[in-house]
Amino acid sequence: MKKGIVWLFGILIPSALIYMVWLGYGVLFEPNVNKDVAPYTLYVKEGISVNDVYAQLLSDEVLDEPEGFLLIANRKGLEFPKAGHYIITEDMSSNSVVNMFMAGLQIPVKVTFTGASSLAEVAGKLAIQLMQDSSSVLRALESPRKGWEADMSLGAYLPDTYEFFWNAAPETIAEKIYQNTIEFWTPSRILLAEELGLTPSELGTLASIVMKESHKPEDRPLVARLYLNRLDKGMKLQADPTVIYALQRKSPGIQVRRVLRKDLKIVDPFNTYYIKGLPPGPICVPEKEALLAVLNAPLHDYLYMCADPDKKGYHAFASSYNEHLRNQRKWTRYLNRQNIYR
Repeated sequence: MKKGIVWLFGILIPSALIYMVWLGYGVLFEPNVNKDVAPYTLYVKEGISVNDVYAQLLSDEVLDEPEGFLLIANRKGLEFPKAGHYIITEDMSSNSVVNMFMAGLQIPVKVTFTGASSLAEVAGKLAIQLMQDSSSVLRALESPRKGWEADMSLGAYLPDTYEFFWNAAPETIAEKIYQNTIEFWTPSRILLAEELGLTPSELGTLASIVMKESHKPEDRPLVARLYLNRLDKGMKLQADPTVIYALQRKSPGIQVRRVLRKDLKIVDPFNTYYIKGLPPGPICVPEKEALLAVLNAPLHDYLYMCADPDKKGYHAFASSYNEHLRNQRKWTRYLNRQNIYR
């Protein structure tokens, strides 16, 4: 009888231990992610504890068997996961999730920004998509960039889609965008700009005016060539968007739907009715399409333009001033009918 009991325990206890080890192994090292929520995205801020992360994983029911996560995290001494943007996939175990947090194996985030009217606006658009405050990003963007110094700085940062680590340093963010601008300016594009009598930064300034003048891709190259024609002839650009920019520099927040005759006389280096040639820098962040519109502007002999009431968003172009006056009167009558006086 005693031999039978010993034999029984000799078989059952090791078997139970083996079973428990097998269960433990499965909890820790086998795939343990809820397929219904995978892939699961988690943003971990600086200073967040492993307990906070565990609570989040519990709340969102990410792990099928969550108990093993804290066990292995404590065993490995993980107190504070590295900050970053993480993606937990369905093939991951508790052990691999813990290892990911310990090593900081985060996934880059795609960050997109389009045209902006100031570096502060650019900083705000970037910061909201990353683990940064806009003031830190702005300081990095304001660092001098060769070829785009001082008032030219708006042209140093090409709007595009970028990949950054979520917790990337502001200096890294600014430098990567600047390098993309440098890469855009290939030798062939620099040569095209030179043939137009412009440096890359000057071309960016003109592109920013073209952007503000027209939102239509088909219209922009025509607008660009008109301004280039005026520059070639030594005429003032007389671009209404620069007047609006000058007005907004004087009175931030002012809404201008109609440029008045008195506005044309505002004394400001960005007002191209007041100054001759290009203003000292862009009036917005020039986008790639606007830069290409200037670089590839088709030849024509137009010197004048105004908005076309018959084709909303487009311009009526003219080669002679008399023809332009007819177009202008037509546009003025339209604005009056719409009761647009400012």
